[in-house]
Amino acid sequence: MTKRMKTVCLLTAMVVAVWSGAMAQTTYTPGDFQTTNPHYPKPNPFYFEGKIDWDLLAITTPKNAWEYMQRGIHKQDDLEDTAGAIQDYQTALTMNGLSNNTCQLVTSASFVNGALPSTLTPAPCMFTLRLRLAYLLHETNPDQAISLYKEVLQIDPLKLDVNELIAETYVVKAEEATDPTEQNNDYMQAINYLKAELAVSPMTPVAIALTGDTANNAHAHWELAEIYEHLGMTTQADQELDLYLQATQWHSDVYPWRITLAKKRLGLAGARQ
Repeated sequence: MTKRMKTVCLLTAMVVAVWSGAMAQTTYTPGDFQTTNPHYPKPNPFYFEGKIDWDLLAITTPKNAWEYMQRGIHKQDDLEDTAGAIQDYQTALTMNGLSNNTCQLVTSASFVNGALPSTLTPAPCMFTLRLRLAYLLHETNPDQAISLYKEVLQIDPLKLDVNELIAETYVVKAEEATDPTEQNNDYMQAINYLKAELAVSPMTPVAIALTGDTANNAHAHWELAEIYEHLGMTTQADQELDLYLQATQWHSDVYPWRITLAKKRLGLAGARQ
């Protein structure tokens, strides 16, 4: 046997010995890592709403709403397992629900002597759980999606984009409706929620002076214009397109072709007058 071969054999034997010793000394009990894992945050009193890499959490079996939500995120984002994600989110919702009092809204009433207590029982309601589940259900079960989005607004009335998501879900309902009255009502609901989205971040004189913007939220104005156009309300549609162009003056659009299209439509609108 050559010197090189002897060295390789010796190293292999050392690795096997170390591995065998580690295995003999390690007793694994599911859940132990949750008390020592630095990547596992304590969810009470405030849940961490963002995504944590599932492998870093090393959770064997979810035991509470936050853990089920994290596994649902893993299934949705990493495995593209929509059905599995929905199931985990729905399970989490039973443990973090407004209707069964397993979660609470954190308001000024939650404060004790001007500060939050060290723990909150039940734990705070999670908006990420509801946002993700609603997104996955907005086409197959729009009514439940809208209900979940409304719960998000109960948790945080000023959270951006939620009113717009509700509006988009009402548009889904309108497009699927066969009854003209029901369809019209859904479109009007969408209009109301888009206006509510715009009201969350209004253009104040101070904002206009600081930024030079004269309108905000180009996406909401574009969606309003589309709905008004569909309903035959051309004057309102033209007004929204004008506001859309004002909102994109300095910020463009993720779909820049819409700017050109809006300008062309307004040119045709001028010819109608």
